[in-house]
Amino acid sequence: MTSTWNLGEGDELATGLTAIKLLGGGHAYEAYLAWDERLFAPVVVKVVRPDQVDDADTLRTLEREVGTVGALNHPVIVRGFHAVLDGSRPHLVLENIDGPRLSTLLRRHGPLALEQLLPLGLEICSGLHYLRARGMVHLDIKPSNIIMGAPPRLIDLSIARTVEAAARLRYAVGTDDYMAPEQCAPPATGVPGPPADIWGLGATLFEALAGYRPYERGVPENDAPLTHRFPQLRGELAMLPRRTPDPVAKPILACLAYDPADRPTPAELAEMLQPLVEALPKPKLSSFKPRL
Repeated sequence: MTSTWNLGEGDELATGLTAIKLLGGGHAYEAYLAWDERLFAPVVVKVVRPDQVDDADTLRTLEREVGTVGALNHPVIVRGFHAVLDGSRPHLVLENIDGPRLSTLLRRHGPLALEQLLPLGLEICSGLHYLRARGMVHLDIKPSNIIMGAPPRLIDLSIARTVEAAARLRYAVGTDDYMAPEQCAPPATGVPGPPADIWGLGATLFEALAGYRPYERGVPENDAPLTHRFPQLRGELAMLPRRTPDPVAKPILACLAYDPADRPTPAELAEMLQPLVEALPKPKLSSFKPRL
């Protein structure tokens, strides 16, 4: 069976949904920009790939994501509208956010200026504080899961869990380069929870500021020690660029503390970032004077 629906512009994706273009996808899903007749607006549709439609694990993961998205309502977290969990094309309909992924922005234009970086960190803190208060953990905070809209949005809740479910994990969950130590091999390396999201935010801000990741890229090998796949377990943190002001470096490095108990909560991190945002240069008004 093929692994793609191969839908083009104008093709029917599902009842009331017309494909516009393929946006991307992963192992189990494709994401399409589509027109939703019910909403009379463009949306993003996350649809299970043809060769995964009968896979019980994939369908359970989609069902969990649908439940997670439906339980959340915050300006910095992607919204879900409706879903179909059975039939020939199980799918989830999400809001279409106008803006590039942070990963795309970094790849095309290099590190962010502080005028972009610090407000971004503060906005994401808002979303993480909300998730923590709702007893949820995202578990995959990284540049490709942040859309640089106004405000920025956290996307992809496919592996998000309740705090209780995260504490029961017995295998690595997340994206290797942005995973907190406790995510790498629980419970041996710790118990994943809200501090893991702070680590992910710290790794993201570090990369957005420096242009490189806080840890070298690991090489996954089944028989190799965990520290071979996860350099963060060795604790060999890269240096931030020398140009980085100490007040900016301090909160980012605090997020990357090895012990989850030593990392700030989202509210504490926001308190560290707020004065830095307020100290940023204010935009100057135009000196243009109209002719009378």
